[in-house]
Amino acid sequence: MDIRSQFNPDQLDPMETASIDELRAHQLERLKWTVRHAYNNVPMYKARFDQLNIHPDDIHSLDDLAKLPFTTKTDLRDNYPYGMFATPIDQVVRLHASSGTTGKPTVVGYTQNDIDTWANIVARSIRAAGGRRGDKLHNAYGYGLFTGGLGAHYGAERLGCTVIPMSGGQTEKQVRLITDFQPDIIMVTPSYMLNIADEMERQGVDPHKLKLRLGIFGAEPWTDELRRKVEERMGMRAMDIYGLSEIMGPGVAMECAETQDGPTVWEDHFYPEIIDPNTGEVLPDGEMGELVFTSLSKEALPMIRYRTRDLTRLLPGTARRMRRIDKITGRSDDMMIIRGVNVFPTQIEEEVLKIPHFSESYEIHLLRKGNMDGMEVHVELRPEHTAMTNDEVNGLVKQLCHHIKSSIGISVAVSVRETGGITRSEGKAQRVFDKR
Repeated sequence: MDIRSQFNPDQLDPMETASIDELRAHQLERLKWTVRHAYNNVPMYKARFDQLNIHPDDIHSLDDLAKLPFTTKTDLRDNYPYGMFATPIDQVVRLHASSGTTGKPTVVGYTQNDIDTWANIVARSIRAAGGRRGDKLHNAYGYGLFTGGLGAHYGAERLGCTVIPMSGGQTEKQVRLITDFQPDIIMVTPSYMLNIADEMERQGVDPHKLKLRLGIFGAEPWTDELRRKVEERMGMRAMDIYGLSEIMGPGVAMECAETQDGPTVWEDHFYPEIIDPNTGEVLPDGEMGELVFTSLSKEALPMIRYRTRDLTRLLPGTARRMRRIDKITGRSDDMMIIRGVNVFPTQIEEEVLKIPHFSESYEIHLLRKGNMDGMEVHVELRPEHTAMTNDEVNGLVKQLCHHIKSSIGISVAVSVRETGGITRSEGKAQRVFDKR
């Protein structure tokens, strides 16, 4: 059967309109297949299940998923490169991998069916965000081993869009192509969108006169404050797409244009749980914790209860019956502990963006002061505010320090850098610099 024929660019997929009972029955059927597929073909899973005296035949309901062991990024690295694959390598048509900056890269593989499924899911996501057949889509996600570029590309083509495969970097050229080709949609990390916006400003390009109406942003946490800034500066709607390589890539969840209230998880392919990151206990919907995913349709690399480290909560469905995830507040491994207070970069971003004089670019520097940890927040003025007096700038610094102290509970130092002095990202932004 040709999987491509199952996607109709002009109407919702049947599972997008299915009842909750139909969805849960579909999930259980696919869960049973996934667990058996992993057990029979991945030695690590068979060993883990046998150790816990669990067999695929023990899965009778979705609640039984909680009996199964978690999978972590360490498992992928320990089985580098192909030890987690459930299909022979000659059936794997593509490999992607993480950058491996913290150790061995995590390698993910796809059969042809996986690639077609992924394309359908991303096409579904772009359509849910407001994209349509015939739209021109400027793809500024990085191509290569990173899943963003090719994941977005195949999905946009499946929807029937005209794809401009720009990739990341060459910001001046990005602006020139956006100006000349007049795309309707851009897919890019939110931090690099700000870089493009700054370059438009430098070149004297008015983004409100462009055809761009929709931005689909992912690959890093971003706040609703940043969403408002992007929408105001660019004159377009900013939508949140969620994904991670280990589970599939971009398109695991997508915000819907009807509601713009957090990404809807495509639950017919990915089963979500929220757990207590310390105990592993499954938490009820609505409670904040760590997001865990089980893939339901992947052939080459099935994932059983993969711990994403992303912190969020599951919310009821709105535009679709499938559940939504709240904005990712951060990752459990990104959390900074400053004098006993848990702090995430997105919390600092939210306070910086409340002051309109500061640009959206910022850095967090962690320092050791005697026996105590300290934090410096580096910001810069927007170009139209560079003529402010020292007293006026000092007033803004005091205001930001007060906001952070009041809302987060820590005292910080604020350093105002010259405009443009904070390095712009061409992909995922580095916000935290640990100098302790």
